[in-house]
Amino acid sequence: MAGDNRKQLGHSWHANALAWTRAVRESRIESRQLATDRAIIEAVLAHQPARVLDLGCGEGWLCRALAGAGVEVLGVDASAPLVEAAREAGGDFLCLDYGQIQADPAQLGQFAAVVCNFALFEEQLAPLLAAVRALLAAEGVLLIQTVHPWQARGQEGYRDGWRCEDFAAFAGEFPEPMPWYFRTLESWCEVLQRSGFRIEALREPAHPHTGEPLSLLLEARPSS
Repeated sequence: MAGDNRKQLGHSWHANALAWTRAVRESRIESRQLATDRAIIEAVLAHQPARVLDLGCGEGWLCRALAGAGVEVLGVDASAPLVEAAREAGGDFLCLDYGQIQADPAQLGQFAAVVCNFALFEEQLAPLLAAVRALLAAEGVLLIQTVHPWQARGQEGYRDGWRCEDFAAFAGEFPEPMPWYFRTLESWCEVLQRSGFRIEALREPAHPHTGEPLSLLLEARPSS
């Protein structure tokens, strides 16, 4: 079952590339406009990194925002249509899946910061996080922004497990549902620790009016 979910996850990002690109570029995702886009940009720039890897970059919006602030940035994504859209808008992008990165992290060089912005949807993250450690320069930082576990728990409850995103909340036509693996806060902390990271900061970007958390933002560094 997990293998089927992983296959469908990859397929969905190819099938939904056009709809996703439009949703991002036409500002259709409210939480992004309210807090989460700004949160990840500010979190990255606070470290004044010389070179950044945007892992799971999608159509490239974050790469362009960071490049506009004077940061050297490389975007990597497994979806060829998304990488094509990113390149058309300008920037440095590669089409690689996580397995290819895990097999040879050195092909990308080293980075002062690696960013995973709503890009970690698989159950088994330890192999990828091991590759991220190899990608980080001395004193490098990993920044992960993801759905807020409590807000995203849904009817399945607050427990780890595969879920399905049908994109019904987003305007536009998304032809394929996207399986994704839900983690509790405890589970996020555990997988990072088990993969050799120590969490240095944990933030909860919130709705500016209601105060409800819109995402979880973790900053971590290799523990040794």
